[in-house]
Amino acid sequence: MTWDIGGHVVSDVGCVRDLNEDRGRIVQPADEAEQARRGVLAIVADGMGGHSAGEVASELAVDAVHRAYYAQDGPPDAALVAALQQANRAIFDTASAERRLAGMGTTCVALAICDGHAHAASVGDSRLYLLRDGGIYRMTNDDSAVGELVTRGLLTRSEARHHADRNVILRALGTHDDVHVSRWEQPLPVRGGDVFLLCSDGLTDLVEDEEIAALVQERHGADACKSLVATARSRGGHDNITVALLRISAHVSEPVAAPATRELRAIR
Repeated sequence: MTWDIGGHVVSDVGCVRDLNEDRGRIVQPADEAEQARRGVLAIVADGMGGHSAGEVASELAVDAVHRAYYAQDGPPDAALVAALQQANRAIFDTASAERRLAGMGTTCVALAICDGHAHAASVGDSRLYLLRDGGIYRMTNDDSAVGELVTRGLLTRSEARHHADRNVILRALGTHDDVHVSRWEQPLPVRGGDVFLLCSDGLTDLVEDEEIAALVQERHGADACKSLVATARSRGGHDNITVALLRISAHVSEPVAAPATRELRAIR
């Protein structure tokens, strides 16, 4: 079986802010050997609002993760973690060297699809979703104050959406010289029809998970991304909004056994 992966990114400044501090990128290597070795990479970074140079931090993050992931050898999941750690160091060192950049930081979520498997790593509250067989699964946990409360069972996800501290981030790239990177415990076998969605909290603060699923199922490619952004804008668009979408299509050259069913687990 071979896979076609269609990718689209839309990033919007929103309705309130003057500057877009989000960055999104999908990398599909033109070189067949490189694509076979490392696969397709998607990244979304959300520069921290309220700090200087969030747009510099998010740009550094996307560039560093892109460069470091493809330069790494070894398993893709370990390469993703190392890439985010290198991005953290690049942002921290740059901020330390230039006073005007002091305090800058960014969230980051990255997904690699390589050899029929998906791998993910994240820092902060930018999210990754999987849409499969009509369902939507949140595949990352938020590194946020309310995210911790949800994990401990002290808040429901619905309550967390409207909590006063919902945007208080516990971890970000660049704010310290080292960072904990969350990763999946094991790769996820992909299936034809899977859709992976990476996004900043400018989307998820305003659009419910079930609405996201419905909008993506109604439209394809860039139109789905634009519809998600337009929905967030219609509700005030108080933050930058970035959406990256990867849709998996399968080409079967010979009969294959159905993949074993496995529980979908969020990132740890």
